[in-house]
Amino acid sequence: MQGEDGLETMVTIVANDSAWNEVSKNILHLYNGAKVKYQEFELSADYIRLDRNTNRLFASGLTDHNGKYVGRPVVIFPGDTPKSVDSLVYDYKTKEGNTYGIMTEQDGAYIQAKVVRKNLYDELSLRTGMYSTCNLPFPHTHFGIQFTKGLMAGNHIIVGPAYLVVENIPIKFAAIPFGFFPRQNKRASGFLFPSFGEDATRGLAMRDIGWYLAFSDYWDSEIRGSIFSRGAWEGTVRTNYLVNYKYSGGFNIRYASNPTGVEGTDTYKRNQDFNVTWNHTQRQEANPGTSFSASVNFGTSTYYQNTAFNLTNSYRDITNNNMSSSISYGRVFADGKVNFTSSLSHRQTMSTGQVDLELPTFSLNVSTFNPFDSKKRVGEQKWYQRITVGYSLQGRNSISTGDSVLFRKESLNNFTNGFQHNIPIALSLNAFKYFQFNTSVNYTERWYLQTIRKGLVNEVNGFSEMRDTVQGFQRAYDYSVSSGLATKIYGMYPKMGKVEAIRHVITPSVNLNYRPDFSDQRYGFYRDFINQNGLSERYSIFEGGIYGGPSAGRSMGIGFSVDNNVEAKIRTDNDTTGKGFKKIKILQGLTFSGNYNFMADSLKLSTISFSGRTSLFKEKINLNFNGTFDPYVVGENGARIDRFALQDGKLARLTNFGLSFDYSLNPNANKSRNNNIDSLRNQMPNLTPDQVNALARISTDPNAFVDFNIPWNLNGSFSMNYSQSFDQNTRRMRNNVTATVNVNGDFNVTPNWKVQFNTGYDFRQRAVSLTRFSIYRDLHCWDMSVGWTPFGQYRSYNITIRAKASVLQDLKLTKRESHTSF
Repeated sequence: MQGEDGLETMVTIVANDSAWNEVSKNILHLYNGAKVKYQEFELSADYIRLDRNTNRLFASGLTDHNGKYVGRPVVIFPGDTPKSVDSLVYDYKTKEGNTYGIMTEQDGAYIQAKVVRKNLYDELSLRTGMYSTCNLPFPHTHFGIQFTKGLMAGNHIIVGPAYLVVENIPIKFAAIPFGFFPRQNKRASGFLFPSFGEDATRGLAMRDIGWYLAFSDYWDSEIRGSIFSRGAWEGTVRTNYLVNYKYSGGFNIRYASNPTGVEGTDTYKRNQDFNVTWNHTQRQEANPGTSFSASVNFGTSTYYQNTAFNLTNSYRDITNNNMSSSISYGRVFADGKVNFTSSLSHRQTMSTGQVDLELPTFSLNVSTFNPFDSKKRVGEQKWYQRITVGYSLQGRNSISTGDSVLFRKESLNNFTNGFQHNIPIALSLNAFKYFQFNTSVNYTERWYLQTIRKGLVNEVNGFSEMRDTVQGFQRAYDYSVSSGLATKIYGMYPKMGKVEAIRHVITPSVNLNYRPDFSDQRYGFYRDFINQNGLSERYSIFEGGIYGGPSAGRSMGIGFSVDNNVEAKIRTDNDTTGKGFKKIKILQGLTFSGNYNFMADSLKLSTISFSGRTSLFKEKINLNFNGTFDPYVVGENGARIDRFALQDGKLARLTNFGLSFDYSLNPNANKSRNNNIDSLRNQMPNLTPDQVNALARISTDPNAFVDFNIPWNLNGSFSMNYSQSFDQNTRRMRNNVTATVNVNGDFNVTPNWKVQFNTGYDFRQRAVSLTRFSIYRDLHCWDMSVGWTPFGQYRSYNITIRAKASVLQDLKLTKRESHTSF
């Protein structure tokens, strides 16, 4: 209905501060947080003037007491997104008007113009503007296009004439009469700009030039290539996919051709390498009770070494000696009491080319239950009602071979397979008030489709041993019985200074175990044959079986272990009440364990293994150690003999020892990174598909992103291993010691310059490990990075400069490693 003021529908008017109505002039003034809504047109500003005589709105900000212009108008035109402007004049009758000082985002870039006029066809006419990657009103560092006139329609932008502006320097000699830019409300395919650098072995490089393919909102691809001045080249296809609330993933296919030797000589050849990765994640709510995931990484063993730093390689990839893959499926049955899992897995050692495949492995587990308990039971369980029974079934089909012969037909005959059933029966009771009594019977049965036979074969030069594989179903079973007691002993040490108390918890346990001799002829698991030396030798027909076979020899012994935990309670000085305390973990899980076999002919006492851990300097350093003591001495040939070291005045021999620790001198760096990622995950329902993909990449490799808000970070790790081996030349035991240290970190030179480094040292090889420096420069809406490997096999440098992706700005991630993550 048309009112006296000429408006066709109701106008909603709000003012937080005040409203002044000039009745004589028919003009309404609104101040501070003023809002006007008319049909689909919305306007908010600190000052709005509504002239009912001319049907015009005027809106602007106000100058505060500090002289700053605040409260700029924010306007929403019909069918458009919100825009912030300096001021505007709008005729709500004709739906036309002028906008002054506008800035709007279009597909990750920003358009600024001094004057914008909107017509009835929702087209915007622009005058004196700039198309830039920077979101600041006056970009201090930017790459943009300056234009004098322009037109912004529904699906395109036309400007002209225009010229490039770099660092506020106009390049007018490269001006164009006009420009046409498609305007889409979805991702679009386009050119991917390369980076440049030099590689020590492959020469000057143009890396990662390519094309981005946006197929739909649910999947996209990148096709990239790199070429080098010495004839090497690389190609990559990376695809990501996402179905909201169901699953997401992506895969990479990479190929590289690198020449070696001198061209024209016999030493010249090309190394052809490839690598394939695939990651898939299924959300739990998509299919409750069922899970499916994949993490695949396979290829030639020399791919990472020959390609060094490229599109997706990282420092960890190059120093890693293994590649592994796993595709897993799981399902829960019977209200969670039965769990089935299966997987296909692959492990590859790059230094030797050895490949281990599991095709497939599966497991069926039934939760332990009390078969003699009653659902209608009232009161506590009787002793027999506490008996628990469980069941598990495993199956495997595996092969171990070299990667060069993996796909040959004869390799299929080398698969080994089998099934294993396990039924544990256990009973746990409180005994003698302070002890826990445990007894168990464990039954294991294995099924095989192959067994072996050994014998002698007559040859020209005599007899040689022969091993034959016999096809046919065979079952192997064994069982064992164990009973034991365990308790806890608490000790308190007296008060010493600020140390209010030290508590020592000792957990000793002892058990009696028995296992029959399954090499007895009545079981049929072992056979005898005369070897080539004329001696009778007993062997297991399940030798080399995937789950092994029943052990030979009867065993009845005592197993023992002692666990120690030590904590201190210290008074804090900053507590004014005098009652503040803090706990410090001195020693965690220091455990000694071993076994004594009464039935053995000799060497009845096993080796004594120990392990432990602790934290130092307010848990900044996590220290772990483990080792083994041998209570027996060794003979002249290096073999253990039945004589205790204690008889020679020594408690035991330390045969191996391992020590490792890692530290972070600035734990706030890890805390900031984890909090940032956690807060982003909480916003998952509101993120765009691009943001979800970017967050997934950050989660898998968070070190690829550098946070300028953390001024410095330093992480390090140290590992040392000691072992003893018999030296045949000197006829003496030899000590072997290895030790390595690794350091990585970053620091801000200025608020916009950051340096990151990775290095390490191998004390045994007396050599520095792979060392790399990265320098980052924050250019606000652009970034620049320089990567430098100063020495070694992968000596190289790389320079990259590019616009920041708008998705990363939205995620508030300040930097990224230029040539290993995109």
